[in-house]
Amino acid sequence: MPEISVIIPAWNEERELPETLAQIRAALEELDRPIGRSHEIIVVDDSSTDRTADIAWSFGARLERVEKRQIAAVRNAGARVAQGRYLIFIDADTRVPYATLVAALSELDRGAVGGGASVEMEGQLPLLLRPAMFAFMLVWGWLGHAAGCFVWCRAEDFRAIGGFDERFFASEEVWLSKALKERGRFVIVAPSVRSSGRKMRQRAPIGLLWYSLKLLLRGPKAWQRREGLDLWYDGQRESAVVANDSLTPPPAAAMPRPRNVG
Repeated sequence: MPEISVIIPAWNEERELPETLAQIRAALEELDRPIGRSHEIIVVDDSSTDRTADIAWSFGARLERVEKRQIAAVRNAGARVAQGRYLIFIDADTRVPYATLVAALSELDRGAVGGGASVEMEGQLPLLLRPAMFAFMLVWGWLGHAAGCFVWCRAEDFRAIGGFDERFFASEEVWLSKALKERGRFVIVAPSVRSSGRKMRQRAPIGLLWYSLKLLLRGPKAWQRREGLDLWYDGQRESAVVANDSLTPPPAAAMPRPRNVG
């Protein structure tokens, strides 16, 4: 039975997924954990039409297939098949350094129910958005919620609160953070993760700022339907070019078999 289950939701992530898988797998293999404990990586492929599934297989991840198009439901689908006592949710475009992983696991070992990490945006961001992003990160840090791109918790606490709230198509990490905080110590570790800034590069800065303001003013009820949340669900991706030599499959015996899960 694995001790750690890493769950990665993915929809058409052939560009970002290889680096994310390579880094988290390397970090997991470097861990100095007691003998007999292990880990698993679960990629939950949500109806991808690109090479997402092939890439997951090539890195030896367990592949689960769903048709949800709703991020909370996809994450929950991965958690339902996870066997670890610690759950780590990572977005397909997010890199988790070894130091961040160790810090999260250390807090879990000391009894924390869950937490997250500070986030750095990867790649060049439009100049106009940098002050707004800095202010947002300050407010988010003050609130003490986990960012959706990196959430970790004990499996028993995750299941006790019912997982991610599937009423929400966005902000599901906020409600999960609030629910976990009611059960015990919730920690935002200092070492950062690096997440893609693609959403900010694909839209005009003024339009993105206006969209974000309207989204905040509409409030939580508006986040319970997909309409109006095109920032998450419009399907835009940066140029997806994956070198063939980045896909070196493990031995056939090690290949996890894909499954369809609810």
